[in-house]
Amino acid sequence: MSPRPVFLARGRYRQRRLRDGLRMLPVLGAVLWMVPLMWPRGQAAGQGNAGALVYVFGVWALLVILGAVMAGRLRPDGDGVDGDG
Repeated sequence: MSPRPVFLARGRYRQRRLRDGLRMLPVLGAVLWMVPLMWPRGQAAGQGNAGALVYVFGVWALLVILGAVMAGRLRPDGDGVDGDG
């Protein structure tokens, strides 16, 4: 009986890392949405809340696009089939 390979097939490994990345998108979004809390308060910065709203919307749009691109690269079977098994 031949020993099992130590490493996963390349396609299966990439699919797992892609799924891990998709699971981390909400965490990334939460961290990025907290950035405006560290900005200077008041009108001294010149923009007020408008800059923070534009930033939050931009982060939201970026997360939607990134999630759509990553989800589009997932294979329907979920594991990726390489002929290795």
